[in-house]
Amino acid sequence: MGKGTGSFGKRRNKTHTLCVRCGRRSFHIQKSRCSACAYPAARIRKYNWSVKAIRRKTTGTGRMRYLRHVAVRFKSNFREGTQAPPRKKGAAAASEDTIVFVNRSSLPQVGFESHVIAHYPAQWFREHV
Repeated sequence: MGKGTGSFGKRRNKTHTLCVRCGRRSFHIQKSRCSACAYPAARIRKYNWSVKAIRRKTTGTGRMRYLRHVAVRFKSNFREGTQAPPRKKGAAAASEDTIVFVNRSSLPQVGFESHVIAHYPAQWFREHV
């Protein structure tokens, strides 16, 4: 029997099954090797001749259950179990003792709120100016 039409009816066994590492149907049963990620090899299969394939599988294309929180933890120098100091409540508390710098060159007659350059606490202004 040749490899043509007549032999296709005999093909009823699966050579590949699901891979436990990458989840694709690429794990060869007889070879015990995944053709997509090379499991059970320690390193993930990747070749530089297929840049698009690397781009599809790279970090950031999945859930990143651990890595997405690392950047936030880095900002606090990986401190854990501490509590942030209480902040003043409301805008009234912030505006009662602040100095406002305004760009006077572009001031209209009314509504100068959009031309405010910076708000500084009076305490800061006394120390630095």
